[in-house]
Amino acid sequence: MHDIRLIRDHPQAFDAGLVRRGLEPLSAEILAMDASLRALQTEIQAALARRNEASKLIGQAMAAGDRDKAEALKAEVADLKTSLPAREEAERVQLAALHDRLAALPNLPADDVPDGEDEEGNVEISRWGTPRSFDFAPQEHADFAPALGLDFETAAKMSGARFAFLKGQMARLERAIGQLMIDRQTHEAGYTECATPLMVRDEAAFGTTQLPKFREDLFQTTDGRWLISTSEMSLTNAVREEILPETELPIRMTALTPCFRSEAGSAGRDTRGYIRQHQFWKVELVSITRPEDSDAELERKTRAAEQILEALELPYRKMLLCAGDMGFAARKTYDLEVWLPGQNSYREISSCSNCGDFQARRMNTRFRREEVKGNEFVHTLNGSGLAVGRTLVAILENYQQADGSVDIPKALLPYMGGVTRLTPAN
Repeated sequence: MHDIRLIRDHPQAFDAGLVRRGLEPLSAEILAMDASLRALQTEIQAALARRNEASKLIGQAMAAGDRDKAEALKAEVADLKTSLPAREEAERVQLAALHDRLAALPNLPADDVPDGEDEEGNVEISRWGTPRSFDFAPQEHADFAPALGLDFETAAKMSGARFAFLKGQMARLERAIGQLMIDRQTHEAGYTECATPLMVRDEAAFGTTQLPKFREDLFQTTDGRWLISTSEMSLTNAVREEILPETELPIRMTALTPCFRSEAGSAGRDTRGYIRQHQFWKVELVSITRPEDSDAELERKTRAAEQILEALELPYRKMLLCAGDMGFAARKTYDLEVWLPGQNSYREISSCSNCGDFQARRMNTRFRREEVKGNEFVHTLNGSGLAVGRTLVAILENYQQADGSVDIPKALLPYMGGVTRLTPAN
């Protein structure tokens, strides 16, 4: 959510940020709405003040025996009482219109975010690992993993496309991946493990910006709740409408949860395999910080996600997203892209973002500095540490063998109960 005071003070900078996001300048429109609202509010305040003043003067006129003046004042007060509800309703409508206009606009990019319209403008920061050289033609996971227990047909019979039914050793491997991730993020990266609700109300979805813009990407229950598309929705809202002591910051939380997405905006993309599902597991990393700490926290968070890929010995690259490719709430984002030999390309497996105070304004989450008057909005950050299903895909493709089996990465062996290789069913 944007601060109207910053738009008033720096309209040109606001417009420049929108242009970098691929939008037209809007400060003139927004400031016109703001000016109209403020004029109406001034008018209402003046009317209320005059009503109170006239009410006092009635008594004085009556005491002085000036009945004509008293009757005129009574008529004025009655007129003000009659006209005020319409003015207050107009204020409510204009306030809601301004709120909705601001809520529909994305966060502005940080100064060090590169310009660009789409993924072609993203900048590679670094690479880790060397893609494996195969002595056979590596396959995509969708071609060989069904024989290992990644069953799309059974899921389709009960749920339709973009669901999977994992069996036996494949189910064990997915569970092991999630357990490794949550253990590393809590034991080594310092995040507090949380078990969160999987459904949230409108105000929570609005706070983390899934509503109203991404309504079609969410699943809604019959009683109006929303299934979480990421546990960022529940983790970040844990501090909703709170004033936090400075001494409690930073707050770092993580959760391993199912996530649910309708994928309304991805028709035709990744229809084969396990890359893009309606239901999947993910380890989410959320941080709540002071404004001056959020840039460093983004680097720390991204590194926590990188270390999972390195532990699993999966080659990846780190990308700094351009202004036109960032998510709605982000002011700066790093994507981690893992190497998939079956596709001969790098694919996103983690996205780590600094949202600044954009979500905090929507949630009204602030903090109080020691010995300083007033409260400030916190900064919020989120990231994947990692997407479990995509990590499963990366392991299957990078560790595949010519006979259709898949070796288990060393880091996962303690979680696999003695299983060292997935082997095809007879």
